[in-house]
Order: sequence, then C-alpha cells, then structure tokens
Amino acid sequence: MIATLQCLVVDCPEPARLAAFYQAVLGGEVDRPDPRWGVGADWSTLHAPGGLVLCFQGVADHRPPVWPDPERPQQFHLDLDVPDAGAAHEQVLALGATLLDEGPADRGWRVYADPAGHPFCLLGR
Repeated sequence: MIATLQCLVVDCPEPARLAAFYQAVLGGEVDRPDPRWGVGADWSTLHAPGGLVLCFQGVADHRPPVWPDPERPQQFHLDLDVPDAGAAHEQVLALGATLLDEGPADRGWRVYADPAGHPFCLLGR
C-alpha cells in the first residue's frame, strides 16, 4: 500500500450548504475540529459514520456537471445504498436533490444531483 485515503474533496459554490445536505443523507458531523485542516467560508467537512471524510471546497466559478453530457462531465459520483428506495427518494428530494434519471422500475437505482449539481445514485437493497 502506498497511501491511505484522507478525504474526498468536492468543488461546489456553497461548502456549508453541501456539507449539511450530505450530513442529512449520510449522518455524521459537519465541521468537526480536525488538525489536518481548518474550516471556514470556503471549506466545510463531513466526518461520515465509518470514517470517510467528505470535504467541500468553495469555487466561485463552479460549473456543475450536466449528466450525462460529456461536454460537462460528472467529475465524480457517489453510490449510496439505501434500505428503502422509495423513502430515500422522497427524503433526498426534500433536502434539495434533483432526480436526473429514474430508469426502469426493475433497475434498482436512480440518479440524482445534489444541490451543487453533482450526480449521486441511490441503490435499493
């Protein structure tokens, strides 16, 4: 092994807003004190259960991806397991997500955009 993952950094226009969105989806603690970095107007963090740290970096001229357009690629996406796809669907929409692709009923997953436009998938169990 060469390295361990410290965090995943996501560019966005409003770091605190996106950290709060993912906290509502994943749980965890927003802007927990951490000696590896500071937080502020242009940097917010989410320490998710299980140890993953998502960091949200403010970018003034952020251009969100347009899924699935290769001219504005998705940059990254998260696959999130959910116990109840229907309930999770309603919850993420209420938090500000946008449904991008519902797909066929038997596919088992849907594609959404977070409030900054980054795609993520909810996968039913």
